[in-house]
Amino acid sequence: MAKTRVQKEESISKIVTSINEAKAVVFANYQGLTVSKMEELRGKCREAGITCVASKKTLVKRALHDAGMDVDTKAYKGGVVAFFCAEDEVSPAKIVAEFAKENDIVTIFGGVLEGQYIDDVKVKELSSLPSKEQLLAQLVGSLNAPISGFVHVLAGNLRGLVTVLDAIKKQKA
Repeated sequence: MAKTRVQKEESISKIVTSINEAKAVVFANYQGLTVSKMEELRGKCREAGITCVASKKTLVKRALHDAGMDVDTKAYKGGVVAFFCAEDEVSPAKIVAEFAKENDIVTIFGGVLEGQYIDDVKVKELSSLPSKEQLLAQLVGSLNAPISGFVHVLAGNLRGLVTVLDAIKKQKA
């Protein structure tokens, strides 16, 4: 059943709101995926806090125009699904790119990052970055390295003192 004009306007306003609230958005083709594969993708997205919205290209084009971006969606082949994430900039690109490696049908069209439209090449580059949690872990490790090195140096002096005292004890015994 075809959507009414009111339903289309509601869809466009929801997409515009999601684009404006999201830190990152990825647009991809999903046509040709089986229902089970699409549910698998939606499940992965749900776990990561990503919202998936399937829509027509014309509605996506209108939503992008209303959000202040002039994008030609005619180059998009097949149906469009948009992945919105308000928490992390990298996770939508990473999940879609990993899923696209397993399923050749899924192709990335582009995305939105910090309010600017980016093409599929930039989205793929974004997907190769480490996640926010990995970056935080690396930062904590980098901050902790000098402290742990200092502790090992101090422990080395104590070990040396204990070794010398043990050698003196054995020499006198």
